Amino acid sequence: MTSFANLKRNRNSFEKLSKAVEATSTGTADSNSKEDTRFWQPEVDKAGNGMAVIRFLPAPSIDGDDALPWVRTFSHGFQGPGGWFIDNCLTTLNEKCPVCEHNNTLWNSGIEANKDIARKQKRKLSYVANILVVSDPSNPSNEGQIRLFKFGKKIFDKITEAMNPEFADETPVNPFDLWEGANFKLKIRNVEGYRNYDKSEFADASPLLNGDDEKLEELWKKEYSLKDFTERKNFKAYDQLKTRLDKVLGFDGAPIVKSKAEDTVATLKDDTSVLNKPLHADDEDLDYFKSLAEQE
Repeated sequence: MTSFANLKRNRNSFEKLSKAVEATSTGTADSNSKEDTRFWQPEVDKAGNGMAVIRFLPAPSIDGDDALPWVRTFSHGFQGPGGWFIDNCLTTLNEKCPVCEHNNTLWNSGIEANKDIARKQKRKLSYVANILVVSDPSNPSNEGQIRLFKFGKKIFDKITEAMNPEFADETPVNPFDLWEGANFKLKIRNVEGYRNYDKSEFADASPLLNGDDEKLEELWKKEYSLKDFTERKNFKAYDQLKTRLDKVLGFDGAPIVKSKAEDTVATLKDDTSVLNKPLHADDEDLDYFKSLAEQE
């Protein structure tokens, strides 16, 4: 566990955190948020539009001095002839994943239809961070609460842009800094049936809670640990995932080997209608696919 004094003293290690953001964005380095009351999710109106203001918080004290203020996870969610496959991807832990291996076989077949299947079965990226809900017009009771927020690449790109601005006349901002960070204005639009976050932006840099160290320390110590999301106990074993994948793809429980996958390519490409629902443009977590499965 780190101390508040260390947090304030080390907050200027901007370069280190900036490099971590870049590595997370370009590198290859579950919890059901709809049922987990720790999570906050923005609501939208009937037109699919919504707005809220949040503040990203630094790494929680319980996770130690070297912890990052976010965690990155991968998951798979798709439908096959034998049902749905919805689970965490072992590549989160830098381990081999049977779904990713199968997708590689399809991709390397050189057949475009197989590549389409692989695209739809690819791993989905999501991030989790602690936030302070500053403004939530749809649910004002959430305001002032510390919650977990799960988001996709589009929002993480906004964080990356804030820390590593494109133009020389723009000042880098560490969104996770309690004193010199910035509120994030989350603006959601419905674009062609999908949630779009392009209009979201960071406000000008300002201290949280007027920079009152006593209140900031109290807030910081209430944050949730992020380490749980990459604990091995939350990921099924390779063999378990492969058995489920065999069933979903209609392999009748047979082990997935390269020759078997290649033998089934023709069948898969002739029946792509049952393999996948369309992917949500930026909703890259398991919840979206679970909701589809529940509609079946």
